Amino acid sequence: MSKVINGRYTAEIDGDFVVFQIGMRINKPWAVHKWLPVFKAMPPMIRELYENPELGFLHANYYVTLRGPVILQYWRSFEHLERYARHGAVHLQAWREFNRKVAASGAVGIFHETFIVQQGQYECLYHNVPVFGLAKAGRHVPATGRRETAARRLGRDNDPAVPTPPAPSM
Repeated sequence: MSKVINGRYTAEIDGDFVVFQIGMRINKPWAVHKWLPVFKAMPPMIRELYENPELGFLHANYYVTLRGPVILQYWRSFEHLERYARHGAVHLQAWREFNRKVAASGAVGIFHETFIVQQGQYECLYHNVPVFGLAKAGRHVPATGRRETAARRLGRDNDPAVPTPPAPSM
């Protein structure tokens, strides 16, 4: 269990970065022999990425939906992501296997979305939660001063922070 960090925090990361969401959808739950290999293909890829930081991979968060897993990934650049997709040994093998054995069956679907984020064009807040997401890919920093509000984190107007109501008296 990850340690909860009390307080308000945000994330900082130097330069541009990429957010990549990838997932699978189990369309035919009874066709386990089709979707289970797709499901089992991702952990070796993620392991390879964490073990080789020069590939440009920064971090991943895992989510489970009723129809399958979704992984939100952070990458240093689109070029790093594309290079891994087309030349990463583990990924390339899994991609070829999917196309050869599973794709035409319709038993399982895969999807991905890629977002290129320019420096300073993001904002995030983590309040009383463990360090995760962009804060784990970059730096986890207190959400104070110029980082106190969403607009300030985006370099916009110096809007006032939302006041904290006084604690109820006992």
